[in-house]
Amino acid sequence: MKKRGVGIAAAHYPTGFAGGGDTSQAYIKVNSNGSVDLFVGSVDLGQGCKTVLAQIAAEELGVPYEQVRVHNEGTATGPICFGTGASRVTYTAGNAVISAAREARSILFEAIAPHLQAKPEELTASEGRISVANDPGRSVAFSEAANMATIFMGTLIVGRGHSRREFSFPDPETGACDSFCTLAWAATLAEVEVDTETGEVEVLRLVSAFDAGKAINPLLVEGQIEGGAMMGLGSALMENLYPNYPSMDGQPRSLNTYVIPTAADTPETMEAVIVECPSSGGPYGAKGIGEMTANVPMPAIVSAIHDAVGVWIDELPVTPERLLRALETT
Repeated sequence: MKKRGVGIAAAHYPTGFAGGGDTSQAYIKVNSNGSVDLFVGSVDLGQGCKTVLAQIAAEELGVPYEQVRVHNEGTATGPICFGTGASRVTYTAGNAVISAAREARSILFEAIAPHLQAKPEELTASEGRISVANDPGRSVAFSEAANMATIFMGTLIVGRGHSRREFSFPDPETGACDSFCTLAWAATLAEVEVDTETGEVEVLRLVSAFDAGKAINPLLVEGQIEGGAMMGLGSALMENLYPNYPSMDGQPRSLNTYVIPTAADTPETMEAVIVECPSSGGPYGAKGIGEMTANVPMPAIVSAIHDAVGVWIDELPVTPERLLRALETT
């Protein structure tokens, strides 16, 4: 007999290393043709940080995204980054890029202001041009301004940025401290179908809502949510590093024996919902959601199994054998 159930799980997740102190740096060089080189130490693991950091630099300098090249080839040229982890890169490195871009922009404004017969603080940059804020007719192309500043005025346009959250140590009496940069929130709804004769579980629907603070690149955020949903599904139902624990016998040694989800296991319905509750300290309000997207689907699926057949499974993955044993004891 096949039975269906629905489950919901909610969570919150921190951005950045606990206790603060983690650092990211960036520097930006504006070239004579208006192209922009952005140097960061953050590693792109496929989550898209090179894209997002280039977007941030382009936004601050007022140039097209395509005009920015991101360099993170190694520690010989890249500045310090405390690591691509703790869902911290967009938040911490993003703030460093903003600082670097603003310093580079101020240097360029200082150099080009006399040409526009204005003060540097009166200038603005957008859509590839530098203009006088209250008189847009007085403007110059960003590339032309960069050429004039670097070639004719001898100005080196380099901006530096640094972002580090200060350390927060626990109060010795109460233990209270300001542990994290910010918190993001999430919820997942799972619908499953359980075969009570075979113990097999099929996930029919996964709907995950995540608070990104500000989705700088909504498509990348959706990709993270959907990718995390499939990782969570794999952890909930398939992936088992020690199938005979505490015995080490049968431990998978390759992807031939370690089962992970494939496209065939994707639920019929999978939705990614982006919620924006801005962080006061993140770049444009952004928060980190990278790791938490894989956490919430697991309890949601287990809850849905309980709703379907009335048993709680407290050990992952929920294999057919474990589920059948649990059904036998009820």
